[in-house]
Amino acid sequence: MIRADELTVVHHDDTVSIFTDVTYMLSRDGLTVVTASGDEQAFAGHDVLTVHAHCVHE
Repeated sequence: MIRADELTVVHHDDTVSIFTDVTYMLSRDGLTVVTASGDEQAFAGHDVLTVHAHCVHE
């Protein structure tokens, strides 16, 4: 999984989901997001239009 300090997900219905401090995996099947507290959210591939990840390098 890839780590992101901020992850912005734009859905096909033009809604936006913003997550902070997450790990994520993007595949043909969709997007899986796991927060720092361990909560997991899955989005179907047909629901995700774009994903923008921002990582702060130390």
